[in-house]
Amino acid sequence: MPKGLLSVVALAALIGLPAPAAYSQQPIDLRWGTPPVGSAGHKAMVTLANVLNREMPKYRISVMPYPGAILTVKAFATKEIEGIYGSDIGFREFATDSGRFKDFKSRVQRMPVQSFWAHTMEVGYAIHVRDKDKIRKWKDLTGKRIFTGPLPFDTRAQAERGLNALGIKFTYVNIDLATVGSQLESGAIDAMAIYTAGESSPPPWLAEASLAADWAVLNPSPEEIAALASKGVPVVAVDPKAFNRDVHGDKVLEMPFFYGFHVGLNVPAADVYEMLDIIQKNAGELAKSDRAYSQIAENMPALQKRGVESSWDLVPIHPGLAKWMREKGVWDSKWDSKVAKD
Repeated sequence: MPKGLLSVVALAALIGLPAPAAYSQQPIDLRWGTPPVGSAGHKAMVTLANVLNREMPKYRISVMPYPGAILTVKAFATKEIEGIYGSDIGFREFATDSGRFKDFKSRVQRMPVQSFWAHTMEVGYAIHVRDKDKIRKWKDLTGKRIFTGPLPFDTRAQAERGLNALGIKFTYVNIDLATVGSQLESGAIDAMAIYTAGESSPPPWLAEASLAADWAVLNPSPEEIAALASKGVPVVAVDPKAFNRDVHGDKVLEMPFFYGFHVGLNVPAADVYEMLDIIQKNAGELAKSDRAYSQIAENMPALQKRGVESSWDLVPIHPGLAKWMREKGVWDSKWDSKVAKD
């Protein structure tokens, strides 16, 4: 600290006045995990961090890319980072010690806590346009080579959830995101999973893939949609305009689930409450920077209610989120016992 400024701090202490704010409290570092660069989650967190760092100087948020969202939950549980990108899909595996969390329970040092639901994520499938007359529905993917997403991705789990619900057997092909388009163009894979955030924003890697291959959306048939619904897997229609290209179809049918940027009890309830207010206040700006936040801009309390409903029995609810939802009139009393204790 420069000598002159040191004197100011010392003088303030001597006469009983508070020290200048810049020196009385340093920002609290908050390392927030995301999926890798090029993913929808990383893009969304960078957008959110820019707003929170500006509006909430008490914290200094750093965006930390991981191979997949599921690994951010594991890193939080083992106290490596302070914020996660978590979904209802991942929380269910965590709560049941299954899937990508199988045998992880013994390593848990603290529980993940839901504190902010950012958007839905919707997952579907695409094929090369040359195969459009041969592969017409999801059942036609039987025995095909498919890239459902990187192994750690929740979108991969959701994509395979749909095929599994229909009893479709396929060959998983694990490839780098940067080569998905070229692999589809060459025929090395027959299909790929596609997805959007907030029913409006595809991931950056898909735009790159679109330059290498002319893909066409592959929608489930009406019979498959009914079969998915009977297994608890809903389907929503996404406007093809969201993809900024010709998808060779008049609608894109995808399976939605919920994603959020969550912190734990390491961030006090009052600060989470303030964070939520800041997000709502700046929802328009967030949506302008990243269309994934369009649902927040439209009705943030409603999205929080839908997100909590998807996961209230899986992981605790942050008391700051609970208070905010009560004041917005979207709290359900059945969740009272699930609020985490400070």
